[in-house]
Formats: sequence, C-alpha cells, structure tokens
Amino acid sequence: MDNTLRILVTEDGADPEDIAELTGYLREELLQLDVDDVRSVPGEPAPPGARVVEVAAVGALLVSLGSAVTGLSQVLRALREWRGRCRDSRPSLRLTLDDDVLEISEATDEQVTEAFDLFVRRHSTAGAEP
Repeated sequence: MDNTLRILVTEDGADPEDIAELTGYLREELLQLDVDDVRSVPGEPAPPGARVVEVAAVGALLVSLGSAVTGLSQVLRALREWRGRCRDSRPSLRLTLDDDVLEISEATDEQVTEAFDLFVRRHSTAGAEP
C-alpha cells in the first residue's frame, strides 16, 4: 500500500490565487498532524523560454501518511473540519490513495462524514482500528 494521499482542492468560479490560499491554510493544518510530510504537487513544466523554475499545481497536496495507523483518519477528520469552516465557499475535494478515488463536492456534513468513514475502512489494515 502506498502511504501517500493526494488531495486536490477545487472550487467553481474561484481564481487560482483563492485556491492557492485555501490550499495553503489546509497544508498548515495538516502539518500539525501525525503525518510525515505535506507538500505541494509540482505543476506542469514551464513553457520554453519562461523564467519560472517550477510551479506548484494549484490546489494539489501530497500527504505522506507515514506508518501510523491513525494518520489517514486524522487527515480526513482535519479535512472535514476545514471544509466545514469554509462556509462562504464549499470547496470540492478529490482524494486519491493507491488506486482509490473519493470525490466530495455537493454533500452535506453527514454525507462527507459517511464517505470519509468508508474511505478509512477501505484503507485500514486488517484488524486495526481506523
């Protein structure tokens, strides 16, 4: 099992700067958890002649969960709380772990909780508590 969770944050009508700001706040929160690392995903290469060395893909994070069984559960709890605080906007989330993808957009808090719980159960090791 790959212990890297890819998170993509999007929001209809938001400009890249707003998404980058939202993602930055989320990254700061995730770094407080029991995870190995949270980093931006490198973006597409710059066009020939551009002076940019590397641009981060807007809204994308890679979370190295490490070996802690509770890492994924902690990250999803933090995502649920973070998304709940985004009352003016409800960012959509696309989570990818191994070959499993979970997309959350127009969902109630209860639906998000249920979907995250199922995602954790699918990725919990046999006999371990999520």
